[in-house]
Amino acid sequence: MTDLVPRQPDATPAAYDAATLAVLAAMEQAADKHLDAIRPHNTKRSYANDWALWQEFHDWLGERTGQPLPLTAVTKGTLVGFVVWLDTIKLAAPNSIDRRITGVTVTARNEHDIEVPKAATVAARQALKPLKNDPERMARGRGKAAAVTPEQLRQMNAAVANGLTGLRDRALWLLAFGIAGRSAEVATLRADTIVHVSQGLEVHVPAVKGRPPRDVVVSYGKNVDTCPVRAWLTWRAAAGITSGPAFLPITVWGQLGDRALSPEAVREIIARNAERAGIAVRLTGHSMRAGFITTSRRAGKREEKIRAQSGHAANSPAFWGYIREADKWADAASEDIGL
Repeated sequence: MTDLVPRQPDATPAAYDAATLAVLAAMEQAADKHLDAIRPHNTKRSYANDWALWQEFHDWLGERTGQPLPLTAVTKGTLVGFVVWLDTIKLAAPNSIDRRITGVTVTARNEHDIEVPKAATVAARQALKPLKNDPERMARGRGKAAAVTPEQLRQMNAAVANGLTGLRDRALWLLAFGIAGRSAEVATLRADTIVHVSQGLEVHVPAVKGRPPRDVVVSYGKNVDTCPVRAWLTWRAAAGITSGPAFLPITVWGQLGDRALSPEAVREIIARNAERAGIAVRLTGHSMRAGFITTSRRAGKREEKIRAQSGHAANSPAFWGYIREADKWADAASEDIGL
């Protein structure tokens, strides 16, 4: 096939005229559009999540240095710092960190016209290499999430931090439990669609990741320390929020941010508070969802009512797995058989 540009006999690039440069530039743009068009939707969504984490890392860094950096600063220092932050703050698995490096560099190049130095990506993966040799780190995120129990929620409440951050964290994990919410759903909750009524809360859970929205109710709890309704009302009053995102970031100086927390931040808050409370198993964002289903079932709630709260499909293997877990000691086959 004839080359579009004739090969030169030496290693020195040809000096193209303006018309040739214009054609080449147009073909570069066309190539980018074509590659973007054929990129799978899930990959695009993953890259968008990676860039959102990159932004969250910059916010975190700016709070600690007092000097916000532009998101376009994709350098050896910031990319290695991103790896360390994902490992130590987000507790991300090494393979997940590796993918996020790719997501950030591809997004920087394709959407922000940033040329990421090769030395930056090489250094980031050098920082990642020893993490991949750590079995405990490699095991992060594997296996089914541990279902939180009411007793563990009480432990978390007893150990919660003081001040505004503690009020937010407690409201976040208790409302996540109360709506049987995914981390992405908790992150997208809005204050103006959480309505306080005499029986408790009427909560609109927005659609996320192609799943339909749902409207659920959260009743007052008998235990003040683990009541999602009281926790939400206390946080709402303290933060002074009546509209917009239900849960906001808080700086080290106690100042509220203006953007919603990311799903990753929701998971981090839950995991951090569980660790702070000394809970033996590692709880994640999904632990609240699993915990609601198993706890509700053990309290005798009907399957269809539980599914309406969690948003599971009628044939969901995950849902029925939780139900089986909750029911395994109910009328056990080995119980009262004359042993």
